[in-house]
Amino acid sequence: MAVSYNALAQALQARSNCFVPKDLCIKQRSSRCRSSVVVFAASNDNNIALQAKVDKLLDGIKWDDKGLAVAIAQSVDTGAVLMQGFANRDALSTTITSRKATFFSRSRSALWTKGETSNNFINVLDVYLDCDRDSIIYLGTPGGPTCHTGAETCYYTSVTPQLENINNYPSQAAGNTLALTTLYSLESIISKRKEESSAPQEGKPSWTRRLLTDDALLCSKIREEADELCRTLEDTEDASRTASEMADVLYHSMVLMSKRDVKFEDVLEVLRKHFSQSGIEEKQNRTK
Repeated sequence: MAVSYNALAQALQARSNCFVPKDLCIKQRSSRCRSSVVVFAASNDNNIALQAKVDKLLDGIKWDDKGLAVAIAQSVDTGAVLMQGFANRDALSTTITSRKATFFSRSRSALWTKGETSNNFINVLDVYLDCDRDSIIYLGTPGGPTCHTGAETCYYTSVTPQLENINNYPSQAAGNTLALTTLYSLESIISKRKEESSAPQEGKPSWTRRLLTDDALLCSKIREEADELCRTLEDTEDASRTASEMADVLYHSMVLMSKRDVKFEDVLEVLRKHFSQSGIEEKQNRTK
């Protein structure tokens, strides 16, 4: 069972501009930490209670013998695993309050925030612990490529080529080899077909290419597939038919999105923003 501490983080942010453990403040003596000491000195009962909750959270994690736990950053919209590092008590505490993915560098024995040099921060929306409380997920939105190679994530090396040819070891990101879920693999394929559509056609064009080069055909197919999806409800068809028709609607809609240079991630971001907003409010706020 995963445990989320989003509510605690929101409460901390609402009540304090800076939260850093006291022992870290004493060691670093930075301007930020000195301000934290002032905050602690003037804390009211609520802030003291919140600090106690953070301490209890940190105490409940199964840190290893070096005081570390695996920390994984994941995109809230795509589900992509962005990177993996390690966190200690101070790193997790800083992440909760700053909302920036922060890790502990084992080589430098110091905290580091992803993006502090590249500005490609990972903005954390929630933090999860696994059922054993010995690993952490930072769920958030990346501000740019996560990997130092410029790849979107640090996971772009598939083991399949290595198994097919033992001497073939990919050493760097080449092309689109990112670990993708089904939906984003489809988006990648459609994107490739879009790039190919500008080149001279050899042989019979693929269905995706035909859709990309014929707006009237594409729009007619989306309307057709949407109607067939509705009919599965109206005619009480088998659930497998609903899944099949929904897949067709998704595919054709994603082709249209590609023509409009809209990524599925953009759509998911809009949906996420609507979670806390009623449909009536959303319609009223639309730009006319």
